[in-house]
Formats: sequence, C-alpha cells, structure tokens
Amino acid sequence: MYFKDKKILIIGGTGTIGQSLVKQILKEQPNVIRILSRDEYKQFTLQNELGKRSDIRFLIGDVRDYDRVLSAMQDIDYVFHVAAMKHVPACEYNPYEAVLTNIYGTNNVIKAAIAQDVAKVVFTSSDKAISPTNTYGATKLTAERLLSAAQYSKGKGKTTFASVRFGNVIGSRGSVIPLFVKQILENRKVTITNLKMTRFMMTLTQATTLTIKALQELKGGEVFVLKMPVISLEDLVRVVIEETCKSYGFKSNEIKIEEIGLRQGEKMYEELMTFDESTMAWELSDMFIIPGMYGDQGMYSNVKKTKYGTYSSEKQKPITIEEVREIILNEKLF
Repeated sequence: MYFKDKKILIIGGTGTIGQSLVKQILKEQPNVIRILSRDEYKQFTLQNELGKRSDIRFLIGDVRDYDRVLSAMQDIDYVFHVAAMKHVPACEYNPYEAVLTNIYGTNNVIKAAIAQDVAKVVFTSSDKAISPTNTYGATKLTAERLLSAAQYSKGKGKTTFASVRFGNVIGSRGSVIPLFVKQILENRKVTITNLKMTRFMMTLTQATTLTIKALQELKGGEVFVLKMPVISLEDLVRVVIEETCKSYGFKSNEIKIEEIGLRQGEKMYEELMTFDESTMAWELSDMFIIPGMYGDQGMYSNVKKTKYGTYSSEKQKPITIEEVREIILNEKLF
C-alpha cells in the first residue's frame, strides 16, 4: 500500500475532489491526513461524516497565508494541492482575488514544500488552462508553469512536483448537473449557454484515481492528462431532464430549455493538450504525460509517443446519449 504509515496534507481537502482523496487514502492506513481549508462548516460536516479518528487532523487556514501553509506541512511526506478559486464568472469579476488564490497560493505551496523537505507535491489544474480565454484558465496555466519551473529551480531541495489536468467532474460542486436539477424542480425550465457546446467529463472516481496515480508515477515537472470522454451538452441536459422527471414524477415535455449564450470567457469546446505539447508528450492507455523541461522516454515505462495534434472536445466524437445516461446513473446523482 503506497500510503501506509505516510503523512499526507490535502490543501482544499473539504472540496469534492479533496474529500474523495481523503476517503480513498484512508483505505491504505496512512499515519495521518491533514486537511487544510478555510471553510469551517465543511470541516465540521466532514468530521461528522468520518467520525472520530486518530489519523485525521483538521486545520483551518488559507493557501494565501504562507506561514499557515508552512506549519501545516511540517513532517509531511506528500501534498495534494486541490484548493482553488474556480468559478469562471467570479474570477472574471474579481481577477486579482483569483491571482491571490490560484497563483500566489500555489507559490506558497511550492516554497513551503521545499522548506519542509516534502517528498512529492501534486497540483490539480484544469482544461481551461489550455489556450485560456478567461482569468481562471490563465491563473491555472500560470500555476502549472510554477510547478514545472520549481522542479528545476529548487536548488538542493528534494521535493518533486507535478500537475494533473482535469475536465469537468460530474456531480462536483461546480458541475452543471446539480444546477440543472435545481432549475427543473423550482422552475420547470433549464437554462443552458449553447446546446452545441461540448465538454470533457470525468467521474469523481476517475479524477481521484488519476491524481493518486500522478503522485505515484511523477518524476518531476510533468503534467498528467487523463483521456476523458467528450459529452455534448445537448445530450447531457436531455438526460438530466428525463432522469429528474422520472425521479420526481414530472413529464419531460413540460420542461423548457432556454439557450442564454456564452458567458464572458467561455468556449464552445475545451482543450486538454495543445499541438505543441503533443510533440513532446508520451502516451499511456489511460493518460498522456507532458514531461518537464528535461523529461525523456527513459523516465517512464510502457509509454509510446503521442500523435501530433490538439486534444480538444471539438475534435473528439461525443459519446452516445445512452452512454451519458449510464455514466450519470452510475454516479447516483438522482
């Protein structure tokens, strides 16, 4: 067991992915998991859910506060940095706040990890970091570059760093599915930006597994990209309407769909890897590995060179509407 008797810090550990990481790692009998977040209510509810345990520590603090991050990392082996300001319109309206959390906060994590001789740090990024058209994506791209650069500017520090790029996590706090369900129940109407929009979608289990695998596999400075299914938003909204109506006794034809247009900074499609990145990337069955500045094939086993091209939801064939339904029902969102 990889985490047996290890000490782990999860920054942003009360978020959707953070909580999933906590529950998965606890199965491997770690020495301790420290959960650092600024939301005391979420910490309270997670404490109640997990029950009284000697291998969990709840720490109130903000990733913007270097001293708090430094003290939280004392004697820690591995760090998962999953805290972020991630709501696209909020980041557009408050860009400097996004910079403080997503860039300045990430730099605090890097400095503290080197100072405390942490073995490994994994940072969770976003598909919006590729060719960013919004503040959120730009801050995530900058944070990725900070992690990659830290690998080669850390001096004698032993810490190794890597990033993981996610698509949309189905059912997470920022997912559109809970919003659609709420709109159906309250207004008998769903508002959607554009029915022709496509998105990469992944389950919470996939996101958790990828993040842990990245920590285990990293050599230093990489970006790990999971191969994810592409979903048409039109298919997604129709499945959500049908399944919600089935669960609550409504008729599907009573629910209206209103297109409201793209919000500022939104794209019709998302990207996970640029053409330039594909020229240096390696490929596994379930993910791509974009190596750090000095990475080479000899660092990894069972890899092959990636075909050149942009990995975007525009160029991938969406899964069928029944496959969308199967994913959503398997996640027990209704």
